[in-house]
Amino acid sequence: MLRPTLPRMGLAVAGLLLLAYAFVVAPGAWRDDPGTGAAARRPAPATPQASTDVPAAVLPSPRGGPFPPAGQAFFGVMTDKGPYDFAPVDRFAEAAGRSPQVMLFGADWASAAFDRSLFDRIAERGMMPMLGWEPWDHTVDKAARRTELTDRQIDRLRATQPDYRLARITRGDFDAYLRSWADGVRSLGYPVAIRFAHEMNGDWYPWCERANGNRPGDYVRAWRHVHDLFAEAGATNVTWVWSPNARWDKTTGGLTGLYPGDEYVDWVGVTGYYGSGAFTRTYWSFDQIFGPTIAEIRKATGKPLVVTETGAADAAGHKARWIRDTFRALPRYPDLIGLIWFEVDKEKDWRIAGSPAAATAFAEAVAAERYDVTWSPAVRPRAGP
Repeated sequence: MLRPTLPRMGLAVAGLLLLAYAFVVAPGAWRDDPGTGAAARRPAPATPQASTDVPAAVLPSPRGGPFPPAGQAFFGVMTDKGPYDFAPVDRFAEAAGRSPQVMLFGADWASAAFDRSLFDRIAERGMMPMLGWEPWDHTVDKAARRTELTDRQIDRLRATQPDYRLARITRGDFDAYLRSWADGVRSLGYPVAIRFAHEMNGDWYPWCERANGNRPGDYVRAWRHVHDLFAEAGATNVTWVWSPNARWDKTTGGLTGLYPGDEYVDWVGVTGYYGSGAFTRTYWSFDQIFGPTIAEIRKATGKPLVVTETGAADAAGHKARWIRDTFRALPRYPDLIGLIWFEVDKEKDWRIAGSPAAATAFAEAVAAERYDVTWSPAVRPRAGP
């Protein structure tokens, strides 16, 4: 038996240190450092991959509160540039005196593949992404608008796209495309909203039941099919937004038979503008434009309500007045949780940034505590009024 002299003890300690280095420290030199290695520098894929692991930093926390909190509401924005250029958003935020908490942007099925970076750019700016997902080829609309056709002729032309009939969606013709989006959205790991096939009660889009050879019941079947594919893919971070158009006269269809059901919808929305269509001849308040349609929606569901698109034109000089009146009216609808402003100069100038009087009216309205809300990946979209 060896006697433990000091030299021998020193050798033993040195040996133990070498073993510790070999098994604990050295392997780290063979791996990329998580803060600076190649894996950390690799950009997020633009299209879904087989593995869609989500960084823990963006996973929703179970402790996250509801968005928006009870008694409060968000305001959001839609621009013509979307998440490709945030300059219009910055101008809108400067005019409003407060940053929006939701951003709506559009994507059509003919050309838009899932691109994670678009959602991340919005989320990184503290806004909940809301995708306006449209089953059509939007270039047909663009081409029609370069002609001398009337508005109604353009509507009929762009709404006639047999490749995007609702029955084809339900039949599964787009399932591979839908799954690619479902996998991509799931991989985000934070809450997003999808406003699918909006204004379905009109006749100016290929997914409207009164257009494109569609039949009664086709819309609900198509909606449920899309929803179910996302559910099967595990994309449970989606808030589904069903959003008809405000009925301004008898030419706009009712909502009977178009609501997919509470188990398929999370938020309900409505679109309407002051200064277009029937609302150009006389002054129409928010209640007059939206009230009848909201009442009709409430016959079908009590889900949280969002004004998913609105704006005011200034042709009659009432833009600032309409904004003030609208924000005074909103609290009278206790189940209304948000409003998204159409900040675009298209056909008419709907922007608040284009009008000092409108900007002042909007800024005064959203300065209220009611709109002092914050979106983050940790929140949970409001599930009830």
